[in-house]
Amino acid sequence: MDYREVAGEREFVARLGHGADWREEIESLADDEDVDAAWFIAMGAVQDADVWFYDQDETEYREVRFDEPLEVASCVGNIALLDGERFAHTHAVLSRRSGQSLAGHLDSATVFAGELYMRTFEESLVREHDDSTDLDLWL
Repeated sequence: MDYREVAGEREFVARLGHGADWREEIESLADDEDVDAAWFIAMGAVQDADVWFYDQDETEYREVRFDEPLEVASCVGNIALLDGERFAHTHAVLSRRSGQSLAGHLDSATVFAGELYMRTFEESLVREHDDSTDLDLWL
């Protein structure tokens, strides 16, 4: 395990824009406020979603598209630098009208309504390639 101590710096609450892209809204806040490292949580609803699942055997993401209204029962993620750009690594649990849950890496989704809490860190987090997982991980 690799770890380091981080100190919190600033906190934000935000309402995501109706019709905007969920992850892009989070990255936009990070860009506007010059945030290179943060942890966030969110909830709300989306009109559609692209969810990714990482196939550990094939070491690649598999995308599943949902063209339906979904509740964002839980959303958690972090902001870090990836190839010099701010990236919101976003995971979500989404629920259908039936109550069935869907979950995974939320690549994109059209916001119906969304509320976000973000806590920033003083030091930047930078994602770098990890050979054992073939993922871009931070620390």
